[in-house]
Amino acid sequence: MSSITPERLREFTAALQKYKSGKASLERRVVSAENWWKLRNRFEERKGGLSDDGGYRSASGWLHNVIVSKHADAMEAYPEPLILPREPGDREEARLLSAILPCILEQNRFEKTYDAAMWQKLKTGTACYRVVWDPDKCGGLGDIAIERVDLLNLFWEPGVDDIQKSRYFFCTHLEDEETLCEQFPQLRGRLRSSPFMATRFVYDDALSLEGKVTVIEAYYKKRGVLHYCKYVGDTVLYATEDEKLRLEEAGFADAGEASPKAENASPKPEPAGLYDHGRYPFVFDPLFPVEGSPCGYGFVDLCANAQTAIDLMRTAFVKNTLVGATPRYFQRIDGSVNEEEFADLSKALVHVSGNLGEDSLRQIGFAGLPPVYVKVLESTIRELRETSGNTETATGTMNVGVTAASAIMALQEASGKGSRDSTRASYQAFAEIVELCIELIRQFYSLPRQFRITGGLGAEDFVSLDNAALLPRPLPGLAAMSQPVFDIKVSAQKRNAYSRLSQNELAIQLYQMGLFEPGHEQQALGVLDMMEFDGKEQLMGRLAAGMRLREKLQELSGYKAFAVALARRYRPDLAAGLLGESAASAAPSEARGAEATLPAGKTAKPAEQARASANLAPLP
Repeated sequence: MSSITPERLREFTAALQKYKSGKASLERRVVSAENWWKLRNRFEERKGGLSDDGGYRSASGWLHNVIVSKHADAMEAYPEPLILPREPGDREEARLLSAILPCILEQNRFEKTYDAAMWQKLKTGTACYRVVWDPDKCGGLGDIAIERVDLLNLFWEPGVDDIQKSRYFFCTHLEDEETLCEQFPQLRGRLRSSPFMATRFVYDDALSLEGKVTVIEAYYKKRGVLHYCKYVGDTVLYATEDEKLRLEEAGFADAGEASPKAENASPKPEPAGLYDHGRYPFVFDPLFPVEGSPCGYGFVDLCANAQTAIDLMRTAFVKNTLVGATPRYFQRIDGSVNEEEFADLSKALVHVSGNLGEDSLRQIGFAGLPPVYVKVLESTIRELRETSGNTETATGTMNVGVTAASAIMALQEASGKGSRDSTRASYQAFAEIVELCIELIRQFYSLPRQFRITGGLGAEDFVSLDNAALLPRPLPGLAAMSQPVFDIKVSAQKRNAYSRLSQNELAIQLYQMGLFEPGHEQQALGVLDMMEFDGKEQLMGRLAAGMRLREKLQELSGYKAFAVALARRYRPDLAAGLLGESAASAAPSEARGAEATLPAGKTAKPAEQARASANLAPLP
């Protein structure tokens, strides 16, 4: 018996149809943006009301180049997570998560997913990720799965700006009918034409929907618990509420009770829905956000008007050039010129009948476009580049004479503010992805997992992780539970060439100034405290550690000199032993001074050297 009745499935489908109608405008915009990306400008301009005479139409790639340049900026700042504890006792777990989460991302090939998501974000205005637990990974042990999701296959309540506020959240996809029936035998003979079909992109290939069915995944919340139902038509494939019902029928008690009704049944708590974190496992990353929607708009929406103007002017320029390069003529109907021979440029002779009058053939006049039109085109191109932030400096074209790395870095910093702002927004979405990964580790890593990480000094190391230290624990003296909570700091994993070069130049300048010489640590720390550059904290830490070590050595050296002075006064035999081995290494200048007092040609014996050094050491 299933708790999800056919009436409940029809309720889901009705809500899905309503949600799809609410995002119809977004879907049209997303499909249009993809056409612009594929340089199908003519198709989109015709939909915008521009006439199409069927002739030549320019489709330049200025807008395409904007997206390519912004994508390069995004991938250059590929994110890397750093997990910080909120309590002192969670430092070790935060250190392990900081080392292991990059391994989980790498196993999911997240860089490829991030690459595809950035294309989606720049074109359509929104990137979308799904972070779920895949029970089939790792040979059935299960693991985290992170993937990019097509925005056309997602549906939420219209008018909400956060998907977590939506009553339902749907994800649909097409699957092969025969493959689905092999996986779920209860579907055989029950599959009919689906009442729902998601919007699709205009593909270059001929896509056939024969033998395909729409699988609907419905996410919903009941009393703060996230539930999930996967179904086709009126047949349930999986539902978390059915899982709860099966546990109850098997003899388990209600929520919170671990003891079963039957004596021979093993204790097992009731599952709290799909995921313990209780959130829809989807993350949206909008480019330019808009009110009343979790999605934003992209560079196609921003620059399509300027790109259309550029295409129209370039079309006119090309046609005008062709008219000027191909002379045309007026010919009288009763003219005496042989038309075929006149039009054939390979003919050296053109025959005429009778006398050739001046009015028999006359060239059609041509007037080229004035230079002002070229300036208008250049102005429109400049408008598109300035609007999108894809200026010459941002793309690497520098003014003549600018060769210093610091100057190049300053120009790129000034021109790349828009890209950095978009990157920071992507980092916020990435932090949410990492947070969902930590919650899935907390819920499902009941068995230890082995990971290969890079240890100290680049050495290869293997560590183990389970969820024992992440589970809720009782608070002392309170009837409440708490669980470790972490802060997530995101930074760029890679640096561009100019930033690395600029930082290397800064290091050389600091070295030439003598800030790294022994004894100058205090001045160096004061200078570095007023500066801002990557790795400043690590450098200050090393300088402070070196200063403390030098002070400790000086303190020990003072203790040793005091001990030698006392031994020289009260126990000369101990003084000789203390200085016997160190005179040649720790105090070579004293040894050389002692040798200088001997007659020429004589060498002092070790005992004599020790006594000479002891005599030269002053009393404190």
